[in-house]
Order: sequence, then structure tokens, then C-alpha cells
Amino acid sequence: MQRIISLLLCLGLLFCFLPLPALADTGGSGNLDGGGADVGQGTGESYWNSGDDGVRVTVVNAATGSPVKPPIDLTNRKPDNTDYHFGKVSKVSYRNGVHLSVTTSQYTYKNPVQPLPRIISSDGSVNIEAIKNYFCSEYAVKLIAETAGIPYDTLISGEYKLFLEPIAYFTFQGQKVAMTATEAALYDNLLSGGLRSKMGSLTHKNLPLSMFLETSDLGFAAYSGATNQNQSNDTIIAELGLGIVRFAGQPPTSPIETDHDYEYRVDTDVITPVMLYTSGEINPDSSAKVTFRIKGSTYTVSNIVIPAGESQLVWCKWHTPSSPEEITIILSSTKGTLSQTSIQAKIIRLDENEPPNPTATDRNDGFSTVSIPSRTVKTSASWGVWWAQWHPYWVWISHWVWVGGENGSWEDHGRWEDHGWYDFFKDNYSASLSGSMSLLPDDKVPTASGNTMRSGYGVKNTVNAQFTTNAPSSHVTGAQTVTAYFSEFHYKDYWRLLDRTASGYSAQFQFKTNKYSTYNRRVHFLPLWYPNGQYTVDSYIQDAWTPAGMLSISERDDVMVSGSLYDDWHSAPLNP
Repeated sequence: MQRIISLLLCLGLLFCFLPLPALADTGGSGNLDGGGADVGQGTGESYWNSGDDGVRVTVVNAATGSPVKPPIDLTNRKPDNTDYHFGKVSKVSYRNGVHLSVTTSQYTYKNPVQPLPRIISSDGSVNIEAIKNYFCSEYAVKLIAETAGIPYDTLISGEYKLFLEPIAYFTFQGQKVAMTATEAALYDNLLSGGLRSKMGSLTHKNLPLSMFLETSDLGFAAYSGATNQNQSNDTIIAELGLGIVRFAGQPPTSPIETDHDYEYRVDTDVITPVMLYTSGEINPDSSAKVTFRIKGSTYTVSNIVIPAGESQLVWCKWHTPSSPEEITIILSSTKGTLSQTSIQAKIIRLDENEPPNPTATDRNDGFSTVSIPSRTVKTSASWGVWWAQWHPYWVWISHWVWVGGENGSWEDHGRWEDHGWYDFFKDNYSASLSGSMSLLPDDKVPTASGNTMRSGYGVKNTVNAQFTTNAPSSHVTGAQTVTAYFSEFHYKDYWRLLDRTASGYSAQFQFKTNKYSTYNRRVHFLPLWYPNGQYTVDSYIQDAWTPAGMLSISERDDVMVSGSLYDDWHSAPLNP
């Protein structure tokens, strides 16, 4: 077992202890760990040479995780003869819905004057401490700042983080390629395991296990699984092949402590997944079953097949109860090993925090607008299902018999036997979520003009959620929930749960009928005191479930406020 080297925070250190000159500490802290094992030899047309590695660095917003500059590839090598690659795309962007795209354009990179430490080890003995110290160093951060076009002091102020991904340069089927761990997993999905079959020790073990998070950050989970064996594409895409550097101005991002694994909404279709691992082959002759026990009901997934050393997500689609509660889901399998044998699910409701009725006497003289807080966004997911097909291989089994007595001869009374095997294939599925929002003055607002209105009147909101997938309906759900958050409440404390007015993969949502509306309109009333200017509503679309997690997206739109409802009223004495 590869020893996991614990990382020390380099906050407060004056210098990083590396055998490299002039690597002053920036106050950065590296959130990464690593593992791996013997990389093997590959094949004649598919191979990797030790040292042919690098790191993709993306400067991201510390609060949202969104890339703010194009990624930068750093390497000690000169991979000018790369035949194809996938452009400069970060793991964050792939998570947010960018699709893998092969390009034969000239591969660009930067050779640092101070060489990178070894990133990918041929035997799993990578020095993760050296990698962390290098990217916390003043030299490396100044190089990244200069290349990205961001002032050094700004980069280390706490506004940004560095998102790191290991890169491998290798030969695959006679062509020289460059890819991150995430790109390798996505590419292998497209090739139905073709990359893994030739280069699995690199692309599915030492490359992805060269970096992973010690603590969850930017929506990526800390990895705590095996560190010396090949990993599934799903695990690599979700949890491996990444590290994050934060700076002194940015407080540590601690994972939120919860007593549950999943949080679901009441009266909702959901997916609960578990990973099934196996060291030996599970084939159709003796397939596996996984059982989910939920609130007295039993859900069994049968006919599961997985090749030796592989894994697969197994899931249960069910409907949550109509009232809040906490549920313990018990899991068992007839073969292999489950990632967990119990799951804690918390069922909540969202319709108990509706805004109070605004009145004519309300005041908020000290009000000022705030930035809309970031919410968890995941716009795409991918997963796969193994299946197997018998590969016949007929072998003649001789059985020689003497026939004919003294003048006889030997005859082969043998038989044909099928000594075949199972070939395994993987059906790859994906899903994506997109949305749109239209916020407008309600039709009953007498003085509205386009999207301009006075405070005190109501706005209407229409949200569309488009769910796209190539998977059967048993794998997924369309978007089912939208909540709207408002500027006057600083996008917290109060919100509105929207009505789903059209279901399915092309769902539509609108405000519920407002009980304070004289005309029973689907509106939200702006407070009379709201100042002139832009009024923005944030609509959060969620509960689009897949085996690889929930998809969600935030959509925003605004109206312009000019004056108040009082400006539409005029009082004057009657003519005598």
C-alpha cells in the first residue's frame, strides 16, 4: 500500500523546504494528496516514459470556483510533436457542462525556469509534499500571475485559488497525446474502455492518483478510497486528478459537517446511488444483486456484471415521503464490495419560508444591495453500465481409442469444448441541465414599460428547465424544484417555492398564486421602499437526479425600478 503523505499547511512559513533556489513562500496552502503504484509497460504502440508529465493550472474565483483565466499547462518537457489533445479546459469546466473535444491544433505549454518536481511516478512514489511546496512558492505563483495576466498581489489576496490538474504526455495507438486525468476518463468513456485496455496503469491509476483533495473544496469531494489500484472513470471524473492552492487572505474551506449523506425534498423522485467494487469477475453466469431497503420497502437491482478490478454505480429510483423526516437506507450485495452499507437521507420541505406581506408603512432606510451568493451548480453528469457477451473459443479435446483389435488403429473419439470467456462492454450515459428565466412586471401593473416598473407592484417569473439525456427514464429525473431568492432579503431568510406548471424533461415553473394578491396573481410584490435601479431575482433549479448526482443550475433576471407606486396616485381638491 502506497503510504499517504500528510500535507502541512505552508501558512506562516518563511520559506518552503525544497532543494530549489529562491522559492519564497506566498502564504499559500496546498490541498492535495497522492498515491499510485507500478505503472507497467504499456504496449508497442501505446506507452509512457517516466517524466513525461506536467500540471494544468487554472486560476479560479475563490468563492464560486469559476475559472477567471484560460488554463496554463506547465511542464519540463517540450511536447511540440503532440498529435492531438483536448484544448485548454479545466476539470471545473467539464463539471459545469463543457463537452470533450479533440483538437489537432498546436499544443501550447510553458517551461518554468525552476523545474517542476516529478508529478506522475512510475512506481507510485510521487513526492506530494514537493509538489505542494512548489505551487505554494513565490516563484511558481509569480510565474502563474505573469502568464495569466493577473497582478501578483491580486492573485495572492484571497480572491483567487489555483486549481491544479496532472497532465500525462504519452503515445496511444502510435500517436502522441496530452491529457489530464479527467480528460483521460472522459475519452475512455467515448472509446468504451479502449484507452484503459492499453494504458490503464497510467491513465486510470498513477495519473489520477497523483493528486486528489485531502479536504472537500469548490464542490469537489475529498478522496478516501484505495490509492494503489486502477480507478473507474466515474471516480476519476468526480474525485481524482486535482489539487487546490489557497492563499493567506482566503480562509480555509472546511467541509460542511452533516449527519446525513443526501438531502432530498419532500414528494420528489430521487436517485440514491452506491458504488459496487469487485476484485474478481462478476459475469452473467453468477451476476450480482444489490438491495436497497427504504422505509419498509425493498428495491433490488439484479443482473449486475462487472469485469475484474472494476466498479459500477448501482442505484435506486424512489419517491420521497410528503413530510420531513430522516431515513436510514440499508444496502446489501450478493457479490463484490459496496462503498457503503447504509445511507442517511434527510427529507426537508422548502415551502415554509415565504416572504411576509409588504405594507405601506414598511421602511428600510439602511438597505443596500449585496452580491448574489453562489449556490452549488452541476450542469452535467456521466455514468456507465457494464454488460457482458460470451466469446466462444472452441477447443478439440482428444480422446484416443484403439479400434479394430489386433489389426486395428487408433481413433480420436474426442469432442469439441467451448473454452470461451466473457467480453465486457460498457454503455456510457450522460445528462445535462440548462435553464432560462424571464422576470417581468405583472400584467396588472398599470404603468409598466417593458421591464421598467415602480416599486410596490408585483413581478412575475417564468423559469424553464431543459434536461437532456441518452439514458432510460429509470436512470434519471427531470428538474422538479425551483426556489426564488430576492434582493430585499439579501437572497436568504425568505424565498418562494415555485409551482411546476409543466413536467418532464422540458419543465416550466412559475410563482405560486400569492395569497396577498387581490386578483390571485402569480406574483411577488416589491416593497415600496425598494430604491431605484436594478432589482434581481435568483432562481435555483434543482432535483434533476442522475446516478452520478443531482444536476442544478442558478438562473437570474431583473427588472428596473423607477419610482414607487405612490407616484401613480395624485390627490387634489374637487372643483367647487
